[in-house]
Amino acid sequence: MHAISMSVDDACRFIGIKRTKLFQLLKDNSLTRVRLGGKTLVLTSSIISFIERSVA
Repeated sequence: MHAISMSVDDACRFIGIKRTKLFQLLKDNSLTRVRLGGKTLVLTSSIISFIERSVA
């Protein structure tokens, strides 16, 4: 079972990309972000879906 969301740094490590690329994916709506206070979280389900779409 995965966490529902993760920090930007954790998402980068999980996918294996740099922060610049992650923010580009967020801007392109390829990944889903949630703002909680001043912190940006990335939904784990959106990361998994993105990877599955990329592999197919």
